[in-house]
Amino acid sequence: MSLLRTAGISVNYGKISAVRNLTIDMKPGRIVTIIGPNGAGKSTFLKALMGLLPYRGSADFLDRPLERQSVQDRVRSGMALVPETRELFGQMSVWDNLRLGAFSRKGASAKALRADLAMVTDLFPRLAERRLQAAGTLSGGERQMLALGRALMARPKLLMLDEPSLGLAPIVVREIFRVLANLRDMNVSILLVEQNARAALRIADYGYVLETGDITLSGEASDLQSDSRILKTYLGGSAE
Repeated sequence: MSLLRTAGISVNYGKISAVRNLTIDMKPGRIVTIIGPNGAGKSTFLKALMGLLPYRGSADFLDRPLERQSVQDRVRSGMALVPETRELFGQMSVWDNLRLGAFSRKGASAKALRADLAMVTDLFPRLAERRLQAAGTLSGGERQMLALGRALMARPKLLMLDEPSLGLAPIVVREIFRVLANLRDMNVSILLVEQNARAALRIADYGYVLETGDITLSGEASDLQSDSRILKTYLGGSAE
């Protein structure tokens, strides 16, 4: 069974073709990464999947077509997107931002929400320390942790992440990716768009290389890490 399957997804900005004929197949419980240079179309693809951009082609989530589903429908079905800009409510506290992440779970009990808050703060203890602090006053790494935590409050079946390492210090990047690997062990499926190919391929199960709107290579992440072209272009090494 596929969690997410796309066929021939294409997105244009006016006359400019940003994504061409993207076809992917993602199984549940895996981390799948899309790597590639800035401007390759990675973020555009995620926005199209979330219903934020029109596209041609087809996409199925949990064997149901996405084409007629609104953004809200996609969220309710179990899709969550953490955008590159994080889109936090800066004037609101960390705690209130997290609670808002569960807005699609209107029938959830107070006990269930407390358990989810505890799960998020176990993953990111710093959020508990900053719980009454305004989100806009957090550091870049803390804002990324909060954006991830807020998405997890929706209990997503598919967590889509757009450049989670962007602008973060290496020590914070390592912490974020450690948590992502732990989430897979918690049976959270992740579609990870990332320029940091080394970090992405280290935790991913499968990868796609997207360049100027086209998938140019795909395979098991372990195989991509040893591919000579990937080594030279993205990992700063060589096959030797």
